[in-house]
This record gives sequence, structure tokens and C-alpha cells, in this order.
Amino acid sequence: MLAEAERRASSVQLRIADAITAFAGSMMFVYLHIALFAVWMLVFEKSPWPTLTLIVSLEAIFLSTFVMIGQNRQAAFQQAKADHDYIAQQKLLEENTELTRTIHRLTQEIHARMPESGTPSAGA
Repeated sequence: MLAEAERRASSVQLRIADAITAFAGSMMFVYLHIALFAVWMLVFEKSPWPTLTLIVSLEAIFLSTFVMIGQNRQAAFQQAKADHDYIAQQKLLEENTELTRTIHRLTQEIHARMPESGTPSAGA
């Protein structure tokens, strides 16, 4: 996970995409757009606001692209995490299997060293 964070931090493009995505996902982004749209509609252009419609459409295209970039990065991060978790679980499984085998072997050795007189007979 740290390697993925370092890779993202080292790329200027990914840092820019992270910054834009972080801002676009904030309430400040919403408030700024409310203010800008209101000023635009009241001051710069009269109904039906063709230039504003064009600007908003272009912004939507770019923002949807940033969302997809973010989703792709998140999917790559989740896959890397899943791969890491799988490897860690496999290692634990191998360790547990080896411990179980060792316990079984030690138990057999203990039973082999126990005197026969202490165990109940098979016919009794």
C-alpha cells in the first residue's frame, strides 16, 4: 500500500488528478458553482444561457473523466491490496499447517514414550 501511495505521489499527473478530484468532491466546489452560475445567469448572459450550458457540459466531461481516473486508481489499489492480503494469508496458512504437523509429530512422540501399562488395553 505504501508503494502505491509513493507511486501516486511521484507522478505529477496523478497529484493533479488527486487535487482536482478532492476539490470536485467537496462542498466548497458546490458552493462555488452555485455562486458562479447565479452571477453568470444574472449578469453575463440572458436566458437560455447558451455559453453557460457549453461551459457546464465541458466541465461535466472533464469531471467524469477525473472520476473514472479515480475509480481506475482505486481499483488498482484494491487489487494490489487483495494480492498482498492473499500472499499474507497463504503464508499464514503455510505456517499454521507446519505448526499443526509439528504438534501432531510431537504428540505422536509423547504417546510413543508413554509406558504401555498406563494405557487401557484394547480388549478391556
